[in-house]
Amino acid sequence: MKDLLKLKSSLAEEIENILNAQVKVEAHSSALYLAMSSWCDDQGLDNSATFFAKQANEEREHMLKLFNYINNRGGRAISPEITNIPTDFESFRGVFEQTLEQEMFVTEQFNNIADRCMKAKDYVTFNFVQWFLEEQVEEEYVARRILELFDVIGEDGTGRWEIDKHLVKVAFDGE
Repeated sequence: MKDLLKLKSSLAEEIENILNAQVKVEAHSSALYLAMSSWCDDQGLDNSATFFAKQANEEREHMLKLFNYINNRGGRAISPEITNIPTDFESFRGVFEQTLEQEMFVTEQFNNIADRCMKAKDYVTFNFVQWFLEEQVEEEYVARRILELFDVIGEDGTGRWEIDKHLVKVAFDGE
């Protein structure tokens, strides 16, 4: 029993490290989306500003979910330092293109985590990561559908305003 009590963490060091790396990715996403929210607000795109503020909050929740999981498994979660967040963006469409790229990157990271968990036979963490992978389907879907608004509506004339008005209706129904 004494040996068991010495075992501080039920996470392998490698798994703890990749989860802490993902904490940083989620924190970066949150900060990026907050910057996008501010940029959209400055451009008079109120719905987009609200959309990105909500996204920033969701990414922070994801970060905390990972952070708490690491600590709950006896690991040591690390509060990440976030740098190099842009404050200006080239275009309205570009903001959503960058969003899709970021979400695709996050999906790739979670796939890598799942793969490492399987190789390490850490099925508990593998199961935990499934929630994030399912969440990524929604995140990518919404970003793609919003980008389609740019193709359908176009940005000329009142197009930006129309896109901003319609993006709040984009939703993922899971089917």
